[in-house]
Amino acid sequence: MEILSRTIEATTEELDAIAGVLGVGSEQSSPRLRRRGASRRTLLLPVLHALRDEVGYISEGAVQEISEQMEVPRADIYGVASFYALLPTEPQPAKTVHVCVDMACRFAGGERLLGEVRSEVDADEVAVHESPCLGQCENAPAVYIEKTGESRVSITDATGQKVIKSLNAVSPQTGAEDSSTAHRMADIIEQFPVSPQTGAEKTAAEGFSNSTLRAYCIGEPRLLGRIINGTSPTLEGYGNFRALRAALENGREWVLENLETSQLRGRGGAAFPAAVKWRAVAEAQEPVRYVVANADESEPGTFKDRLLMESDPFALIEAMVIAGFATGAQKGYIYIRDEYPLACAHIEQARLEAQAAGLLGENPGGGDFSFHIELRRGAGAYICGEETALFNSIEGYRGEPRNKPPFPTESGLFGKPTLVNNVETFANIPLILNDGAQAFAQIGTEQSRGTRLFCVSGACEQPGTYEAPLGTPLSGLLNAAGATDSARVLLGGAAGAFASQDQQDVPLSFEDTTASSLTLGSGAVIVIDPKADMGDLLGRITDFFVDESCGQCVPCRVGTVRQQESVARIRANGESPSELSLLDDLDAVMTDASICGLGQTAASALRSARHAKLF
Repeated sequence: MEILSRTIEATTEELDAIAGVLGVGSEQSSPRLRRRGASRRTLLLPVLHALRDEVGYISEGAVQEISEQMEVPRADIYGVASFYALLPTEPQPAKTVHVCVDMACRFAGGERLLGEVRSEVDADEVAVHESPCLGQCENAPAVYIEKTGESRVSITDATGQKVIKSLNAVSPQTGAEDSSTAHRMADIIEQFPVSPQTGAEKTAAEGFSNSTLRAYCIGEPRLLGRIINGTSPTLEGYGNFRALRAALENGREWVLENLETSQLRGRGGAAFPAAVKWRAVAEAQEPVRYVVANADESEPGTFKDRLLMESDPFALIEAMVIAGFATGAQKGYIYIRDEYPLACAHIEQARLEAQAAGLLGENPGGGDFSFHIELRRGAGAYICGEETALFNSIEGYRGEPRNKPPFPTESGLFGKPTLVNNVETFANIPLILNDGAQAFAQIGTEQSRGTRLFCVSGACEQPGTYEAPLGTPLSGLLNAAGATDSARVLLGGAAGAFASQDQQDVPLSFEDTTASSLTLGSGAVIVIDPKADMGDLLGRITDFFVDESCGQCVPCRVGTVRQQESVARIRANGESPSELSLLDDLDAVMTDASICGLGQTAASALRSARHAKLF
């Protein structure tokens, strides 16, 4: 039992920030009264975000106040806050700049930009940090700016001049917002609207494109159809939830049977059959169930989910409502990375618009069920892309993975059966129900049906999000993006694998990439100039896993550090049999004994680089 002693009081500003989430006014001075406001631990992360947004950091006084109001030990609160890179626990300047130094931005001068910004700002007024991938790789280099009490901003094709201009800009103030939204959604939408959508244009890839949004398609667009055609991301432009109405008319079993016929597999990396998850949750004995959209897209080189949420947000909302109907869930969560302010804004706007139109909430679309969606912001933790770590984060705990089994369909969020899919997987659901499962299944290969979104970045003429039928040769995708024949390719991001020159024609399907010791992973396709310093690149990958390991299990916590040290020694002194043997041992231990996919894949890129003789 923790002994409470008040040494530092929360300020009025901190009390108001906490009250904005918990719904209790700062004028209520009695701890007993304050505790009656809200005591659900699941609100801990939103409370910490409110403090970061309005005050700038989480102070000792604020921790004490949260502890009394939510009846959560102070040590737990500090443990959660300190887990996340974007939740500081010490005072800092009112403005923070995060400059990406990961692969695509590294090639585009990210480290040079970092030094330029640091030299141009006053360190007492602006904090400047290097950042892992910000999910803006097609427009590298990228910068993410937080202004305490004002706004959050992403800057693409960044220059020092752009960053300074944004730091000096005055954010618009448009009034109060719904307490469940991300920070000042209306401000973000007004200040940073969706880029102009110019409509479809024919490309050399024998497909279509919207070059303004860097969205391209090999063949006819499906997932990117509305984006490429320039359809406005409004409810009217989207089509008023036609798939949901079909689901309500035909019933839950019809939805599940269509999903089984489509043979859709998850697009988040594991490629698990979607219908198996949906039916397992639908048939669970426990009446309380959840639907979760994993929008914490943090794999370096990946940005497709961001594009979908920014430019076609209703597809995700409709798919989740359909999932709630089909599985019997009444509540859904969208867990979205904090570095996506525009996606946060547009998803929240779509949620509110769908709710106002009677398509979300009680009896959506006139159905005999209810389904509510809540948006949750991540806080700069790559590990929260792992589904069970994501559950812990929503529940108000450190984002550390859980052992499996039990699997989420049996015991997931709050210990209840949970359906969790990523944004791209959900976006396929309305297409399947509107166009027919058979039509979907006729695209692709025998074990890989439909189209897939690929995030092409790096050394190519036309980086962007590409939609292509599964089974499209890698060389076809690279040619469409304008990559040179001699370019090196990393598939799947930091957790992926390098394709050797004799693998350039491998079909991009789940079965063919697996057979070639490659992976589709998150859809990242990072094109690397053959003149690039591979030692530097691999060193950055090992740095990434050291920084992002949650530290819960020894194989990952220690193994990632030892791998980093070994690569540094090889870069300094050259290869040696002992170093290579050590890397093999670390690879085996991390792959076999780590709790989650982070540790299990931390050595995969390095392993493939060695096999392809790139390092």
